[in-house]
Amino acid sequence: MTQNELKDFLDEKVILYNNPKFLENDPLQVPHQFLEKEDIEISGFLTATIAWGNRKSIINNANKMMELLDHTPFDFIMNHGDGDLKRLDSFIHRTFNGKDLRYFIQSLKNIYSNYGGLEAIFSKHQDSSSLQPAISKFKETFFELSHEKRTQKHVSDPLKGSAAKRINMFLRWMVRDNLTGVDFGLWKSLQSSQLSCPLDVHSGNVARKLGLLKRKQNDAKALEELDKNLRKLDPKDPVKYDFALFGLGVFEKF
Repeated sequence: MTQNELKDFLDEKVILYNNPKFLENDPLQVPHQFLEKEDIEISGFLTATIAWGNRKSIINNANKMMELLDHTPFDFIMNHGDGDLKRLDSFIHRTFNGKDLRYFIQSLKNIYSNYGGLEAIFSKHQDSSSLQPAISKFKETFFELSHEKRTQKHVSDPLKGSAAKRINMFLRWMVRDNLTGVDFGLWKSLQSSQLSCPLDVHSGNVARKLGLLKRKQNDAKALEELDKNLRKLDPKDPVKYDFALFGLGVFEKF
């Protein structure tokens, strides 16, 4: 199909999937439980961190995390004591365990205490056309405290070849507008035009079938290629096509 035909096709799919019904089976429902900015972004970041594998399991375990944080994630992070951290030891989602969660809580406290919060870090290091360098700087800041080396694998680095699917998804949640009630549009210092598509097996396979992606690996180079082609379709909001690619792959087995 021509580029105009492709755009029309994908725009229709965006309308179909970019609506609140999308939340019924998506981990994004977890941060939608909260009203305050800090609670939304912290719950969103933690949920996105464990967003691999079975989606039902992701949602269940993300809700378990919120229970462990007394359903007040920002207050817990800023005011927890050593005794509060012990209860986190039982948590596990695939290779993300209680020790990892402990470190994430301590690091988030450091970020909110000394860096002005999550948005401030991404905003400070943003590039006018991409947030991938900011993700790399975020990871550097996130792991500046003493930690086990294994915990580092739970935050990806695009500058080391990763497509950074989960953190790009988190950024979509925070930055894209809330006009349809799906994403939040909380971070006003960043623009949708800077976002990158959360590239995974589903979106990658569909993108290849539609001619949006030629590279076979789902890595940083593939993300750069996909970004370039999605920006041709909509330079202001290229990552809206995440809904179309994901929906076509998961729900329509395209």
